[in-house]
Amino acid sequence: MISSPVLDPTRLAKLREALLEASFTADGCLDLLGPTGYAALARSEAVPALRATRGGSPLETLVRLFLLQQPVPYKAAAAALPVEDCLADGWLRPDGDLVRATVDVRPYANEVAGLPSSDAWVVSDLGCAVGGAGGIGSGETAHGVARKDLVLGVGGASTTLANITVRRPVGAALDLGSGSGVQALHAARHARSVTATDLNPRALRFTELTLALSGFDNTEALAGSLFEPVGERKFDLIVSNPPFVISPAGRFTYRDGGMAGDDLCRSLVRSAAEHLEPGGYCQLLANWQHVKGEDWHERLAGWVAGTGLDAWIVQREVQDVAQYAELWLRDGGDHRGPGGDYQARYGEWLDAFEAGRVEGIGMGWITLRASGAERPTVRVEEWPHPVEQPLGPHIDEWFDRQDFLRSHDDAGLLAARYVLADEVVQEQVGAPGAEDPEHVVLRHNRGMRRATKVDTVGAGFVGVCDGTLSAGEIVDAIAQLLGEDRVVLRDRVPESLRLLTEQGFINPVR
Repeated sequence: MISSPVLDPTRLAKLREALLEASFTADGCLDLLGPTGYAALARSEAVPALRATRGGSPLETLVRLFLLQQPVPYKAAAAALPVEDCLADGWLRPDGDLVRATVDVRPYANEVAGLPSSDAWVVSDLGCAVGGAGGIGSGETAHGVARKDLVLGVGGASTTLANITVRRPVGAALDLGSGSGVQALHAARHARSVTATDLNPRALRFTELTLALSGFDNTEALAGSLFEPVGERKFDLIVSNPPFVISPAGRFTYRDGGMAGDDLCRSLVRSAAEHLEPGGYCQLLANWQHVKGEDWHERLAGWVAGTGLDAWIVQREVQDVAQYAELWLRDGGDHRGPGGDYQARYGEWLDAFEAGRVEGIGMGWITLRASGAERPTVRVEEWPHPVEQPLGPHIDEWFDRQDFLRSHDDAGLLAARYVLADEVVQEQVGAPGAEDPEHVVLRHNRGMRRATKVDTVGAGFVGVCDGTLSAGEIVDAIAQLLGEDRVVLRDRVPESLRLLTEQGFINPVR
């Protein structure tokens, strides 16, 4: 097996300086390749980028070396980076009068809400930056690395998790199943210390390279499965893009958890409470089975039951078992191999799903919080619609609102004051020319971008909801205006207040 580059702090600092001097950054590559070439590269299409890097400048040389994995002349490489150091430490290898990259080094805008963007680089195996391992063929090895040990770079899943993560300043953070270190990279900006764990020793080394090359020294890397490497330690933030794929065999360490069905994700959820500090968050991506005869909402709620954690579980997509098998067979490059092998593996997946009475696979994210509440809030929902990214701040606000709702009975809700959230609009729906609308819809253009129907009272309430009057005072005024019994209206309104608060249309004044 080919080893990863040497981690030498002094030489890594020199390499980082060279990358910055050449503008080998996310912004620099976008300027060079243009929106079309940059977007094509994200789809693993290299032709536009090859056409844009024919000039031989240091930036063009680095793009060809590390992003396009093309050989470049030794002299051009020497003009762009400390080439002898890179050869000695294993970042490059000689190829006659040319040099080649041994790893993918991808510029990454390390963005954290509330902080300026920071230039960073993610180190991964060649051919594994986007689209899984399917782009490197179907053999048992790729570039001298056993396929089961491949380390992926930045992809859609890692980006999604980074965007939904709550970014409060914290003491200790844990990236469980760190891979190439994308989540640890983000966490290092708002946590005093970051622990990264992975079952794959190569992945841990790539995590260390990613963080060191990006200039972070507040991290540690520990080998092992799930929470085993950290013992009984607790964290303020746990993030995990785990090997959540529900597969009949553990062929790839980066994606196949090796447990039956969705047991790995369930185990992670069940264990999180033991490792969270009070108020701490655990956020992960997950896949779960839709089992014949079982309500998937209840099944997922059962994962959290008894943990004492608040939970918000969002299903973003559901695939039937055939779609799911095809997705991950292509991810592993099986479609590129002999047709008989592909069909046999396809059959293994369908056999496993049939044995488990699995009708479909749900995909989404799970956020857990150690609120310490006597009655934890558990919300399980399906939401396939577009959301605002980054969503992390809105997730944090959602959990804050659960604390408010738990601590206020109906009388308390009416005594509280509220303000209308930013970018909420009202739509009136009805037949053209009708004197009155059939119904009124509130639409939120931030966060989850929800919409909900309200009646005349609800529309009137949010229209004057500016934090000046209590909800009860507003309801009394509406009752007088409509000629309704104020007591009856006060009994009816708290249910709507809970819904509008929970969904973020109105926010309590505290």
